[in-house]
Amino acid sequence: MTEKMSFIKKLTISAKEGTLFKKSNTVSPVSASKAVSHTGSQSNLNKASLPSASNGAATSPSKPSPNTQTLSATKQTESISQDGSMIIASVTTRGVNPANAPPFKPKQKYNFADLSIDRTLGTGSFGRVHLVRLKTTGKYYAMKVLKKNEVVKMKQVEHTINEKNILEKLDYPFLVFMLGTIQDSHNLYFILEYVQGGEVFSFLRRSGRFQNSVAKFYAVEVILAFEYLHIRDIIYRDLKPENLLIDSKGHVKITDFGFAKHVPDITWTLCGTPDYLAPEIIQSKGYGKAVDWWAFGILLYEMLAGHPPFYDDDHFKLYEKILACKPKFPSHFDPNAKDLVKRILTTDLTKRYGNLKAGVVDIKTHKWFADVEWQKMEDCQVPAPYLPPCKGEGDTSNFDQYQEDHEPYGVVGPDPHKDKFIGF
Repeated sequence: MTEKMSFIKKLTISAKEGTLFKKSNTVSPVSASKAVSHTGSQSNLNKASLPSASNGAATSPSKPSPNTQTLSATKQTESISQDGSMIIASVTTRGVNPANAPPFKPKQKYNFADLSIDRTLGTGSFGRVHLVRLKTTGKYYAMKVLKKNEVVKMKQVEHTINEKNILEKLDYPFLVFMLGTIQDSHNLYFILEYVQGGEVFSFLRRSGRFQNSVAKFYAVEVILAFEYLHIRDIIYRDLKPENLLIDSKGHVKITDFGFAKHVPDITWTLCGTPDYLAPEIIQSKGYGKAVDWWAFGILLYEMLAGHPPFYDDDHFKLYEKILACKPKFPSHFDPNAKDLVKRILTTDLTKRYGNLKAGVVDIKTHKWFADVEWQKMEDCQVPAPYLPPCKGEGDTSNFDQYQEDHEPYGVVGPDPHKDKFIGF
């Protein structure tokens, strides 16, 4: 017990120093209860923050159960309802088989002559995000700028290269698409799909909490995105409302792949946002895809309650609450949603939904999703519950204003870090 608490204390100190984990914009349950409002300012695009490059000790790694799943098959599962009766659910799970995926085509390389750089959409520790326009097509994109000096100083070279390599391979409706990359003597640039509607975080804070149907809509799209990633052995590791953008048609786009990693089996890297960390990460155990499903359980709770289940200003107490895993559910919480959250938020990996033999199918066939038409959802044929205000492709009204005080881009000169970003 003493050893476990010492480790948590170490995590707490590191998190406060900003060296291990990303900061979260989560609010306390008390604040959330006062935030039920339909007015409020739009938050900025997710700010860059400092992921960890350090690894924890490999202390008794607990290997997750095989995360297998059935493609193009209909599965029936049994679950117990609140009154003890047996419920049979069925769902057709198509998924995306990598063997049938189109051949990978490397993203294009661009230069600044191809772009018209517009206003800043957000700022962060490593740089900022701009709205840009591709001159050849007139289409708008988001350009994420990372300062090479900061990336190297904070030992984030590997994370940044991983982010580029993963984004190059992704093409899915609920994941932000990368058009290409640029680099100059001072900066790295990601040219990304521009998502006009702002963050789910902003919408959630204005609403206080989501109605059951709204939370379910976003939950389904996140599940499908994770299914797409996991079948490719990619763990996301940073799910939270701030990293979910809403496009002009109301669909979710997961952004910020700075913590994403190709993990065929297990990894030990300490990284994430404190409120969403799985117990096995806190305990420095080897972990796999199950940490994404834990974070999904936290997200689902937060969407329905208006605050995360284990909130605490003190990180030490927060980690203790996560390890104890005794979430309290508000009286308005849907019983079926409560049952699903409890099946996901368990410290026992042999019981956690998403990590069992059937993989994601256990979640998709849960009774809370009984009315979901999964194929129509994947094809974006179901109308979204919320359409963000949008005047056009280049509309930036859902993002805050920032001073344009950045250094010039496209600088040619000595590059002391050139060897670290070859081929970027």
